[in-house]
Amino acid sequence: MTDPPREPPEATAPHRFIAVEGSIGVGKTTLARRLAEAFGYALLLERAEENPFLEGFYREGRGALKTQLFFLFQRAEQLAELRQGDIFAPGRVADFLIHKDPLFARVTLDDDEFRLYWRVWEQLAVDVPRPDLVIFLQAPTEVLLERIRRRGVPMEAAISPAYLEALNEAYTRFFLDYDEAPLLIVNAAEIDLARGEADFRQLVAYLSEIRSGRHYYNPIPNR
Repeated sequence: MTDPPREPPEATAPHRFIAVEGSIGVGKTTLARRLAEAFGYALLLERAEENPFLEGFYREGRGALKTQLFFLFQRAEQLAELRQGDIFAPGRVADFLIHKDPLFARVTLDDDEFRLYWRVWEQLAVDVPRPDLVIFLQAPTEVLLERIRRRGVPMEAAISPAYLEALNEAYTRFFLDYDEAPLLIVNAAEIDLARGEADFRQLVAYLSEIRSGRHYYNPIPNR
């Protein structure tokens, strides 16, 4: 006798706006894409390739303020379009949380630049929609470096371990006190969210039960 077909993830998706976050290389865009496909949601992606200042920042550390402001304007514009969209539209998944933008700015800008950035931030982030669920993917810096190496994006090859470590620590501090939306913190060091169907389904089942509060997901990887 064959097992009955599994209920599709769409049937249990309780969150209309999900934001996936984490440091460079942790897999947030991969997970956002899979969640959007599973739930039939629209997808909002950080378009790093459109930032004309990013490569120079990675390679030489120059243009940090321009890099941060470009991303801030880009994300604010995307979220403004979401806020003005059809209320009957399907849910959405984003691979960024705009409320963490100052985290990058604090790591990369000097005090004078940060004060200028903050004035712009306060104007743009006044009325952006908040997610119904935030997923924070965590992994050690050495894991992130290996994943960045494997995916082979040329401009990311210049990212220094020191910068990535500082960014990883800043993410941890930010989400330590984050309480603006239900939060799921996922240990993503061992699981395969790109190709692992069992890993992905387990995560979907877990997050589908979340309605409020802070949750920690430390899965046993499927091999």
